Amino acid sequence: MSDKQNLSHHGVEERTFIKKHANPLLELLYNRASCRAFLRKRVSDKVMVDILEASIKSATGGNLQPYSIIRISDSEKRKTLAGLCGQNFIAEAPVNLLFCIDWRRLQRWAALEKAPFSAQRSFRHFWISFQDTIISAQNLCTAADSIGLGTVYIGTIIEHFLKLKKIFKLPKLVFPVILLCLGYPKAKPVPRKKLGIDVIVHDEEYHELDDSTLLNAFGRKYEGQKISASEENIKKFYETCKNVEGEKFADECLKNVKDKGYISPVQRYFGLHYRADEMSRGNEKFMKVIKKFGFNWFEDIHR
Repeated sequence: MSDKQNLSHHGVEERTFIKKHANPLLELLYNRASCRAFLRKRVSDKVMVDILEASIKSATGGNLQPYSIIRISDSEKRKTLAGLCGQNFIAEAPVNLLFCIDWRRLQRWAALEKAPFSAQRSFRHFWISFQDTIISAQNLCTAADSIGLGTVYIGTIIEHFLKLKKIFKLPKLVFPVILLCLGYPKAKPVPRKKLGIDVIVHDEEYHELDDSTLLNAFGRKYEGQKISASEENIKKFYETCKNVEGEKFADECLKNVKDKGYISPVQRYFGLHYRADEMSRGNEKFMKVIKKFGFNWFEDIHR
């Protein structure tokens, strides 16, 4: 069997093949996991400097580094964040890091040296700076994992942009992207199953998997995960389906659940957790929020 074939059969041989040749960094990346339980142990200034240095050495478009990191150690602010996001471990983590797009610093630099500046009106700049900010955050996560720290991303700050702006005194053109909790784990986090490269990676062009292969891939990833078809869950699930696709579709979905006797992971994700009828609402609100941060790339300034 060739290396190529060895890497692409349901992800099983892929894991065996890679582990046999893994260096410590690859082993670290293969076994990373989010940490949601932290010890009451301070992260030293030396350790913080080390991982922050790794963060700011990340790849960035034009080497502009259009991001800032708000380091949050104050217990009251951590409690406030935990309350906003509904996750108590945010307060338990000794350090929270708020990664923000930051065009304010570059705008000031341009003004001081008499250079033209319109990044706040450019979707291209916003898109690249979003990428740069996330890349910086992931660099920090890898650095933290390498020295025994634990991290977890908090995406629910998306619901509280304006509150974060006030709490952390963010000026215009500084936009919060992701919150990261950091600390020493109470226990080693356990990695979750992932789809294999046979599903994720496409050679040369996009290739659709046949239905059976696709279902088997997700079946292996979420093996044994069945959500109770309780009266409450069924009611919420039916409501979501009806709101999104109408009563006929909702009836079909309900029959599927009753025939199986449980709610499957994908039905839970989009029917109960990231509800398909709620997640698609409020897009105009987000655009208005972004404008309040000083960005207006969604307007045609040349009309």
